[in-house]
Formats: sequence, structure tokens, C-alpha cells
Amino acid sequence: MPTQWKRSPEQLHKTYIANTEAFYRVAGRGLAEQMDDFCVDCAMGLLARSACLTEEHAEAVNQLYSKGRPKPTWLLWALTAEVGKKTAFLPPLFFWSLTEQDARRGTDCSRVFIRMLTNILLCLAAVDDDVTYAEAEYITECADKLSALCDSAGVKKGRPGLRAADFVTSAQPSFMDKAPAQAGSGAAGTGAEKIAGQPEAEAEKPDLDALLAQLDELVGLEQVKKEVKSMMNLVKVRQLRKEAGLPVPPLSLHAVFLGNPGTGKTTVARLVGGLYAAIGALSKGQLVEVDRSGLVAGYVGQTAIKTQEVITSALGGVLFIDEAYSLASGGENDFGREAIETILKAMEDHRDDLVVIVAGYTGPMEKFLSSNPGLESRFNKYIFFRDYNGAELNAIFHGQCRKNGYELDDEAEAYSQQFFDALYAGRDENFGNGRDVRNQFEDMVIRQANRVTAMEAPSKEDLVRFTKADFLPEAEQPAETKDLG
Repeated sequence: MPTQWKRSPEQLHKTYIANTEAFYRVAGRGLAEQMDDFCVDCAMGLLARSACLTEEHAEAVNQLYSKGRPKPTWLLWALTAEVGKKTAFLPPLFFWSLTEQDARRGTDCSRVFIRMLTNILLCLAAVDDDVTYAEAEYITECADKLSALCDSAGVKKGRPGLRAADFVTSAQPSFMDKAPAQAGSGAAGTGAEKIAGQPEAEAEKPDLDALLAQLDELVGLEQVKKEVKSMMNLVKVRQLRKEAGLPVPPLSLHAVFLGNPGTGKTTVARLVGGLYAAIGALSKGQLVEVDRSGLVAGYVGQTAIKTQEVITSALGGVLFIDEAYSLASGGENDFGREAIETILKAMEDHRDDLVVIVAGYTGPMEKFLSSNPGLESRFNKYIFFRDYNGAELNAIFHGQCRKNGYELDDEAEAYSQQFFDALYAGRDENFGNGRDVRNQFEDMVIRQANRVTAMEAPSKEDLVRFTKADFLPEAEQPAETKDLG
């Protein structure tokens, strides 16, 4: 499906110049080198999510240079090697200064920068006339992290930017998902088309013991873990009966995950896919996650095509539909019903190599399942994900700290449990469970960074340590916390 963001190399360069020149008029041309380096770095992260890498992509990256700056000279093999090394997105240092300047002056240049970057990355994603879900997720991640810095600095709100997810044209797996080992090797002279074309079936089967260990390590969710293992046992016994020549009763692996956001539904769905692949119930075990926007198109006849593309990418694994009830929220002529019918047909046609998991709030999901007789008949396994309590939220937070190399000083350690107990006790309909913990951690990273950069000579311990003062914005801190050094 073609995308409106397709640009020739010359047009892409003009788009880049137009956007960066507007930025330099505000921030100064002295940032041109940093700006170019940052955009090329973002391009590497974006291309790691592209469905394939071709000479066209290399030429596109070579258009990311500001007026008066040297043109990059990326070759495909070198680009492929660099993309394979790309890790997480990090905001550039100059953006921090820009947010502080906006906060002092009451301007919103940093938010304009986010909209500009989104436009550039969408054009880059569409070089192959296709914007994948993985590319849209990366662009959204970049915008969200930069917006969090704006919010932390107190930059005034600007007009919202484009939602990358609205411009997705296909559900193809990313270049890195197709061939992570080859992409990461960075071997010179390896054609990207060959790498992207490797059949996914060649990938090693997931390790059963490792996946079960990951399941057991999840905080809380004890009943969920039991039910997942029970489903595994059913599949194993069914396979043993088949091998012994005994009758094999029908078994549906499709499931309904009920619960509030942030309770681990997506994580468990991903593990379920791997576990089923490890015992041979699925051929691959990948997880394809979508919501209504990833299935429903805006015109007659397009929804079935869009939904079928998603289903094709999920064959051999798990199709996870979040907030699935939204597919049945419209009237009789709503395109969501076309998506439901397409999914139901796929569940029948590919019942031996496709698992569909629908997820959402309990009440709306019950109405969704009763909206179509085919849904009720195909989903007979329900797993409920309860809210995390204060102790579990605290454990998730400490896991985030360990994973990212942060520690709490004694006072922060004592305050942490109190903080998350209060968060749980004060929860409302917008409570985000693990998402709230992740947001809290990211906010604390920003506050800690602001605090550390004000130090004359921060030590290594200062760089990794959270204090009690990092838990809350200064305006919300009690007086005794504000006085902390």
C-alpha cells in the first residue's frame, strides 16, 4: 500500500533543509553538526525497524545534511553494519538546553523541534514507499521521550504533532526481527537484500527453560503464571496422545486477557508465543501487537486488506489485539466489524499455526465477545490480570533501577515503598500499573540528571544514585524534601 510520505532523494534533502533551517533560525547554526549527527543516529534506529535495507535507504541517509555541511557517503554494506549496532534512542544534549531556554522565555521551540523530527523520520521511513508498525513505534518513542523532557522542564504546550501510527501502511516484521544475527554481525560486503530475505523459519526455536524462567521472574501475576503453565500442559498431553495414536480432543489456544493497562498482558502474550513455539505448537512464536488503528482503514474494502496483512505477519505466532472491544464499538456499518470477520476467518483457516489473544478492560471485553457468535465460540480461555499492589509496584521499580544501573540511597530506599503504597491506594480509573512505574522511573532519571548537572564535579556514585528528592517534582515535594542537599 503506497504512502503519502514517499520522497525522492532530492525531495527528502529539500525537506530536511527546510526543517533544519527553521530550527537554526531559533537555536543558531552552530548546532548544525550536532543536528546532522543526531538525525543520522535517529535514521540508524529507524532503519533497524524497516522491513528491509536497500541502496535506496543508503541514498536517503546521505541526504541528511544541513546547508554548508559535507554530504554523507554511506554505502549499503556500511549502513547495514551500523544499523545492526543501533541501541535505544537517546535525546541529544542540545535538546536539554533548548527546553531550558523555552522554559525561561515562555516559548515552545523544543516542541516545534519534535514535530520537525517526526516529519523527517516519516519521510525517511517512507523511502521504500512503506511505513511499518515497527518504524511508527520508533518514531513515537523518539517523540515521547523528547516530549517528556519538555514536560519536565515546564515548556508550554504546543499544538500536537503527527501520530506516526496513523500513517502505517503494512505490518511487515522489521529488518532486525527478520535476521537479527546477520544484521548484528556487520560483515562487510553482505547484501542487505539477502539478509532481509532470510526465511524466518531458519531461526532457532525459543529455549523452553529460559522462557519459563522469564515467566517465573515476572513480578506478581501468580494466578496468571499457573494458568499459562496449565495451557502448556494441555498442549503437551495433547501431543503425547496424538503420538500414542489416541483420540485428540479439539483444543483452542486462543485466549482473552482481561485487566487494566500496564498489568503485563503484552509481556505474557509474548512469552506465550515463545513457549508454544518451544513445544512445537507454533512454528515461529513471534508476537504481532496491534490495536484498532492497525487493523481498520478509512475506506470501504481497505480494512480487510490491512487486517490480512497483519494476520500474514502473525502466522506461526501470536496476534495480540489490544483494546479489542474498540473493533465492535461502532454501528452496523463500522469498518471494525469487517476486521472482526477477517480475523475469525483467519482463525479457522490457520487454526494450527496462529494464536489470537484479545485484550482489554473486563466490562467492554465481555460486550465485545457477545457482539458476534463467532467470537464467543472461538475464545474459551479467559485470564484475568489484577492490578499490582504497592509492594509489587515497588518491586517493578527496583527491577527498572537494576536493569538501567541506578541505585537508591538509604532515605530513598525507605521512601520508595511508602511512595508506591500511596500510588496504589490512590489509584483511579486512569491507573496505569506497570506503565505508571515506568513513567515514574523515566521522570526520576530526568530529575536526577537535572540535579547532577548542577553539581560542580559529580562522582560516579552521584551518577547512579536516586535520592528522595527525585521521587517528586519540586513543586509537589514536602518542605523537608526540598531542603535535601
